[in-house]
Amino acid sequence: MKRNNINSETQLDLVCFSHLRWDFVYQRPQHLLTRCARERRVFFVEEPVFGSGSMRLEINEREGGVQVVVPHLPDGLRSEVATTAVLKEMVRRVLTENGVREYVFWYYTPMALTFTDDLEPVAAVYDCMDELSAFKGANSRLRDLERSLFQQVDLVFTGGQTLYEAKRTQHPAVYAFPSSIDATHFGKARTTTVDPDDQASIPHPRLGFFGVIDERFDIDLLSEVAIQRPDWQFVMIGPVVKIDPESLPQHANIHYLGPKKYDELPAYLSGWDIALLPFARNESTRFISPTKTPEYLAAGKPVISTSIRDVVRAYGELA
Repeated sequence: MKRNNINSETQLDLVCFSHLRWDFVYQRPQHLLTRCARERRVFFVEEPVFGSGSMRLEINEREGGVQVVVPHLPDGLRSEVATTAVLKEMVRRVLTENGVREYVFWYYTPMALTFTDDLEPVAAVYDCMDELSAFKGANSRLRDLERSLFQQVDLVFTGGQTLYEAKRTQHPAVYAFPSSIDATHFGKARTTTVDPDDQASIPHPRLGFFGVIDERFDIDLLSEVAIQRPDWQFVMIGPVVKIDPESLPQHANIHYLGPKKYDELPAYLSGWDIALLPFARNESTRFISPTKTPEYLAAGKPVISTSIRDVVRAYGELA
C-alpha cells in the first residue's frame, strides 16, 4: 500500500471497507461515519452481494450523507481470485468516477486488503471492533490478512480494553477505543410511556435484550431461566443470524419480536424491568465489549450480564 503526501489545504475523503451491512444494525460504524460525513465525503464499501443478476455497482446516499457502495456480483464469480480482481476494478471506479484523489482508508475487515493493497491512501486506519477470526464461519485467511493489515495501516483502534490487550503488541500505534453511545437517544426510555403494539400485551416483569442473536448468544441459559421462572417474560429483539432459528428455545414466556429500527429501541426499553446481556462464554465472546451495556444504562435500566470481561471490569470492578 503506497502513501500520498498530505496536502493540508485539501479535505480528505474517507473510504471505509466493512464486513457489516450499513442497513443491518445501527452500531459503531454508523455512529462514527455519520459524524465523519459532517466534514468530508464518506464512502462505505460493503462486501459483495452474489445473485443471479448481472454485475453492477450500487451507490446510494443514506441519512447523514454517507455514500453506501454495494458491489453486486453473479453467482458464477465466487472464486476468490475472480472476486478480488473485480473488486479491485470496482473500487478504482468508485474513486475515479467520484473524483476521490486524496483519501483515508478505514478498515473494519482485513479481508478488504486483498483488493486495496495496491492503492495510495494518504493514511490508513484499522478499527478493530471484534476478533473476527473467532466468529462462526470466519474466513481461514483472516488471521494472516490481519497480520498483513497491521503492517500496512498507520493507526489501530480496538473496540474494547480486552481486545486492546490482545492487539497492543502487534502495531506501534494501537489505542483502546470502546464504542460510545447516543445517551440522549436512549435516555428517551426514561420518559416514554407508550408501549409498542407488539410488546404492550406482554405481562410484567419483563427482561429484555436487543441486538444480533447469533453464536454469541447463550440460548441454553435463556431456555433454563425461562423454565425456572415461568412468571418472568423474556423479550428478545433483533435479527437471528448464523444460527438456525429453529434452535432457539420456544417457551410461552419468551417473545421474539424480530429486528427493530434504531429509533424504535427506546420505546421498547422503556417497558422493560431489567435489561439483559445473555452472552455465552466462548471464543467468539472472549474479546467483545458490548455497546448495549451503556445504552441500557442510559435508559435507566438495571442490567444483568453474564461474566463478559469488558462488562465485569468496566461496570463491576472499576465502578
